[in-house]
Amino acid sequence: MIRRLLIANRGEIACRIIATARRLGIATVAIYSEADAGALHVRQADQALPIGPAAAARSYLNIPAILDAARRAGADAVHPGYGFLSENAGFARACAEAGLVFLGPPPEAIAAMGDKARAKALMQQAGVPLVPGYHGEAQEAALLAREAARIGWPVLIKASAGGGGKGMKLAEDAAGFAEALASAQREAMAAFGDSRVLLERYLTRPRHIEMQIFADQHGNILHLNERDCSLQRRHQKVVEEAPAPGLSAERRAAMGEAAIAAARAVGYVGAGTVEFIAEGEEFFFMEMNTRLQVEHPVTEAITGLDLVEWQIRVAQGEALPITQAQVPLSGHAIEVRLYAEDPARDYLPSTGPVTLLQWPQGEGVRVDAGVAEGDAVTPHYDPMLAKIIAWGPDRDAALHRLRGALAATRLGGVRSNLGLLRGIAAHPGFAAAELDTGFIARHPELLAPAAPPSDAAWAAAALALWQRRAPLVPEDPWRALPGFRLNGPAEAAPLLLQAGEEQRRLAIQPLPGGGLRVEDIRAEPAGEGAIRLDGQRLGWACRWQGDALVLALGDEVASFRVPDPLAPAGGEAAGDDMLRAPIPGRVIRLLATPGQSVARGAPLLVLEAMKTELSLTAPRDGVVQALPVAEGAMVEEGTLLARLG
Repeated sequence: MIRRLLIANRGEIACRIIATARRLGIATVAIYSEADAGALHVRQADQALPIGPAAAARSYLNIPAILDAARRAGADAVHPGYGFLSENAGFARACAEAGLVFLGPPPEAIAAMGDKARAKALMQQAGVPLVPGYHGEAQEAALLAREAARIGWPVLIKASAGGGGKGMKLAEDAAGFAEALASAQREAMAAFGDSRVLLERYLTRPRHIEMQIFADQHGNILHLNERDCSLQRRHQKVVEEAPAPGLSAERRAAMGEAAIAAARAVGYVGAGTVEFIAEGEEFFFMEMNTRLQVEHPVTEAITGLDLVEWQIRVAQGEALPITQAQVPLSGHAIEVRLYAEDPARDYLPSTGPVTLLQWPQGEGVRVDAGVAEGDAVTPHYDPMLAKIIAWGPDRDAALHRLRGALAATRLGGVRSNLGLLRGIAAHPGFAAAELDTGFIARHPELLAPAAPPSDAAWAAAALALWQRRAPLVPEDPWRALPGFRLNGPAEAAPLLLQAGEEQRRLAIQPLPGGGLRVEDIRAEPAGEGAIRLDGQRLGWACRWQGDALVLALGDEVASFRVPDPLAPAGGEAAGDDMLRAPIPGRVIRLLATPGQSVARGAPLLVLEAMKTELSLTAPRDGVVQALPVAEGAMVEEGTLLARLG
């Protein structure tokens, strides 16, 4: 029996594993890097041990440090979660050698399926259909270019040693192949320590459908139905649902049989996912993920099973408790991934404190979160904050609950893709299940920048500022006056607020009971967590951090600050002459040189941040005057990267 489980991971998956282990009476041990010392998974575990600096290579990928933490904690088992070392055969082998139960498949199965090229060769031998491509060992750039031309453009370049969209690039034609290849190899090396790639024909309107499989140590293997994971950004999933809309029982059975055959071919044990790409009536094997998937909650929702519990029981030698014919399929579930990123700025990751955070509640709604209000998002790890899952008796009901859950989710302090998720859930194409991997790209309106604050939000922010100042003794004694006027209504000095680049000097009139008339809107407190605007009662929440305010009003979240009225406008950061780091990261490649003429949008350098490569471009036409950074340099947000003349 497993008594003490070390979780070799972080974030929401660590929290999710802790929940099941606690329910089963198993003590949990968290590990953490210096950047995660106060993280949510650390606070939730029974015990937590430090394992190294913030960089993943020196902490969450540091096998000796993790094994030492397991020894010190007295753990008898390790759960790898997903990402990091979850598909590392060497880690699974090291756990076994250290006498630890590894909650995953045998090292041999990980090695066979973790190497994408080798896995495709195995599937070809087993007769599983493959997308036309190149899966060879030779990696010379010239050979890969010839193979790409043979396959036909466009070509998808994929990391051989991993998944999750890391090390995956699309080459539209021969002219762009070399740069796409180099970028894919760099990302693959950074994410998996292996730069090898494979090539595949790029399908233009594909669906991404995967089968959840489970195997025990007694030779029993079954599938737990499929998931549709077609809605993606940058080849990474954003929305997943189960079962796949429109998939016939016959197709489900065929995919399930192929997935079980793939697992049996490598002697698989535990939870795994066999991923297929489908177009028309055809489906092709893509890869097998030898771990629990991010999207496993939708499978749990339609089956009523706890897959982490099954992982624990299978690792203890227990047999699967049901047969294939007994696998439930009840209702429909949809999951969305909430990321700290800005879709309108090419999904630029966002870092900083999570100033305001409120999760939805209600029947059929589940949230798997890795952060809580007050936590900070760092540049060191993947920007996913949480998953919001909605279940209903059918797809329409699940989608209705999802829309309500997203409307009730409030996040402020970091930029997020919440607006994108709300837009997808409300889109008639999504409601009609018009699903393929190009859905988001075909609907650029989903990526529109967030709307500026409404007039109601400005009024609510003014009331928040007024309430904040009321109990204070201001430096200016005239500010302490209550707005009394002889023979006229009470008035007070205007309140100055700023949202983005917009400043407003708001005329206010104090009202009895602590309210204000702000311009033409009457704003009054309406009890705990509520405000009344012109008689309409709305939920609201305010969080201050210095002179910055994050305000939630209904389903709107807006950020304001109190500007210094004496501060000069502009400054060095003004204008388009300066390119500054939008996020902390590492400069991995300079693409221009001082004195070079560049056009607006021309790439100047590549920054690596949050496990992603960001190509930063010239803000205008001009001549590169200076590039005051070197390749390999770590930079903070706001660091000057290039100056144009």
